Amino acid sequence: MFSVRTLSGQVFLCVLGLVLLLVAAGAVALVVQGRRDSMSDARDRTLSVASALAHSPGMVQALDSAHPTARLQPRTQAIRRDTDVSYVVVTSPVGVRYTHPDPALIGQRIEDIPQQALTGPGYTWTVAASHGPAVNSLVPVRRPDGSLAGLVSVGITVESVNSLADRSLLLAAAAAAGALAITTGGAALLSRRLRRQTHGLGPAEMTRMYEHHDAVLHAVREGVLIVDADRRLTLANDEARRLLDLPGDAEGRPVGTLGLDPETAALLVSGRTVTDEVLRAGNRLLAVNLRPTDARGGPPGTVVTLRDTTELRAVTGEAELATERLLLLYEAGARVGTTLDVTRTAQELADVATPGFADATSVDIADPVRRGDEPVTPHGATLEMRRAVVTSVMAENPLYPVGHVVGFVPTRTRAMRAHREDADLSGEFARLGLRNWDPEVAERIRDQGFHSMLSVPLHARGTVLGMVNFWRAGDSPPFDDADLSFAEELVARAAVGVDNARRYTREHALAVTLQRSLLPRGLPEQSALDVAYRYLPAHEGVGGDWFDVIPLSGARVALVVGDVVGHGLHAAATMGRLRTSVHNFSSLDPAPDELLWHLDELVARIDRDEIEEGDAEIAGATCLYAIYDAVTGNCSVARAGHPGPALVLPDGTVEFPEVPTGLPLGIGGMPFEAAEFHVPEGSRLVLYTDGLVERRGRDIDVGIDRLREALAGPDRTPEETCDDVLDALLGDRPDDDVALLVARTRTLDPEQVAQWAVATDPAAVAGVRKNVAQWLTERGLEEEAFATELILSELVTNAVRYGTAPIAVRLLYDRNLICEVSDSSSTAPHLRYAASTDEGGRGLFLVAQMAERWGTRYTETGKVIWSEQTVGETEEEPAP
Repeated sequence: MFSVRTLSGQVFLCVLGLVLLLVAAGAVALVVQGRRDSMSDARDRTLSVASALAHSPGMVQALDSAHPTARLQPRTQAIRRDTDVSYVVVTSPVGVRYTHPDPALIGQRIEDIPQQALTGPGYTWTVAASHGPAVNSLVPVRRPDGSLAGLVSVGITVESVNSLADRSLLLAAAAAAGALAITTGGAALLSRRLRRQTHGLGPAEMTRMYEHHDAVLHAVREGVLIVDADRRLTLANDEARRLLDLPGDAEGRPVGTLGLDPETAALLVSGRTVTDEVLRAGNRLLAVNLRPTDARGGPPGTVVTLRDTTELRAVTGEAELATERLLLLYEAGARVGTTLDVTRTAQELADVATPGFADATSVDIADPVRRGDEPVTPHGATLEMRRAVVTSVMAENPLYPVGHVVGFVPTRTRAMRAHREDADLSGEFARLGLRNWDPEVAERIRDQGFHSMLSVPLHARGTVLGMVNFWRAGDSPPFDDADLSFAEELVARAAVGVDNARRYTREHALAVTLQRSLLPRGLPEQSALDVAYRYLPAHEGVGGDWFDVIPLSGARVALVVGDVVGHGLHAAATMGRLRTSVHNFSSLDPAPDELLWHLDELVARIDRDEIEEGDAEIAGATCLYAIYDAVTGNCSVARAGHPGPALVLPDGTVEFPEVPTGLPLGIGGMPFEAAEFHVPEGSRLVLYTDGLVERRGRDIDVGIDRLREALAGPDRTPEETCDDVLDALLGDRPDDDVALLVARTRTLDPEQVAQWAVATDPAAVAGVRKNVAQWLTERGLEEEAFATELILSELVTNAVRYGTAPIAVRLLYDRNLICEVSDSSSTAPHLRYAASTDEGGRGLFLVAQMAERWGTRYTETGKVIWSEQTVGETEEEPAP
């Protein structure tokens, strides 16, 4: 290769000689120029450093200070290191050194200072310094008045300047050696490179390899394109031409002129990196991959591969449809059956199916299901169903409206479909078991474009509860077998929700029936209060709220409001037990706090019994018990965990009397306290359960404030008050039971009350009888005088004989005539049969025969024995 006999050897020697000559000339020129440039650079550098230091702030002050060396020596040394100069010397105007790299020379004077340096802005020359010849620049430092303060001298030794030029010489030598090495190796590497690029192949081998590459490129079932940096198509195999319908002369032309649609052309020249992006080309779906060709040192451009995925897309479409159906079933599981309401559940099913599955959906429910019963239909007979829901994506709906009765013969539980092209819809309705279809309706259905129907019985536990019909219209495809299976699965899930709602409806109806049977069906006759009430059960789940109005002796009335924990039949049954117990306890006429104590023991005992029987439910409850006395106008109230009463005064002012709060019933361990307050005549006592003022998401204080606003204002009847309160505080669907009791108070006229003190002497009985007879005569009650005198004679005699002073007699005339005898003894008489030989024991028997009712109640100071007579009634004579 290096022989002079060969052309390559001759070229090599010629190039070698030329390189040597150029290297030598360049080295000499480089040295000379380098030294000249280095000296010029040295002059500029020293002059700039000296000028910068001479004109720096604080320089004049440092020179005029008492110790200029101490202030300037560190500064000049730092400047020397930072600027790579040989020395920085500051002198006095006469040349005495203040600073120097060699401290021994500080204080000595510089000789032969050029006059040009003292008069001009600066002067540079070559001097013989202590370190040898140097390029030196001298700049004067002047005060503001122009006087000379000192001199700044900066220098670089000639040795340092030459060292810079010598480095250039070494660089030139290295460049020459490199050029010789490159020239020498270039010839050797040139042929080796060609061999390496062809991987050692000769011309014949390279031709054969190209033929094979071309055959493979055009035989693969994947399109290959190469687009260069100028957006020209440089390569396209046969598959790419087929998929994109490229012209024969496509290679070499710009991509934009190949007749491709704009989206395809823009993607091919985008230069992006793309992986399996789907591109529509005509009726084909192509998966496109784009990669840059210069990723590994190749020429700039893009390589494109194309795959026809039309068939794969069809399979993917089926998978997507299956995924959509699964999502629809998931949505149905989340949305259908959220409430225990039959109609609402049917509406949720229709909302899920339309438009995700069908263009219209109708749901028919058997009437017994709406009531909570199971429909029972003899085999072959028609089950009457009522349309509950109709949904459609079309503005005009030709289907039967909500409420229309549709018949169905429940002979199947599987789904069936009908298509208009297969048969007339009227005939298909009969085949599907549908009855009562009007042919005109079927015709309207067809005219509106409905062409396919899928009918699925709504059944649970083997019982048909209704029917679901799915409809498709217009361009929607008809229902197929896959739709049939999906519809059965969808309706089966909804059927569970409908059946749960049906059973809940039945249980709810039973609980409401039980609860209403246990609540008061009317108000007892009494004159102390004008009472109105409202009871609203919860929309979902019947609770245990109750109320009561119980007449007591002595023109007194007990008002009761309570709330049992929980909902359902258990709460309703417990409420009935508590209400009965309150009636029984009130017959003993205890104080409100004492009655709640007895009731608390009862609830605790009920809880213990149920826990022993394995019942997890407890019978906890709250209760408020109030006694209003129409004679005194006082009201005594005690409560066990229940909201306190509201009092509306005659002027419309609303108060909430302070009543001590006791623990709820059933917790036990703590006594109850009663509060007594006076109620002016014409006031309204308002008792209620927590469902009136409490609401989810609303604080009870907000409810109390709204109750106050509803009660305040002009005077209203109890009935009007109930209506206004419910309108202000409740919506259409209360979350909890609500019991509301409004009672307007009355007081007895003093003329209707008489009271006498009785001495503890049997002779005092005659005086009592006389006073009573006179009082009755004044009021036109002469016919009641005999019975009343007899009753009071026995009661007063008992009090005188067995009681203790003081003894008093009180008569009350309201609806009935009430006689009361009080004393301070706690012993009560008992009714018994007297033997024929007994001298006494017949007094209470006579009282019981002459009075309508009688009894004993205890007070804080003793007891009261009372009797009640019906006024104005006479016994009918027996028929002959």
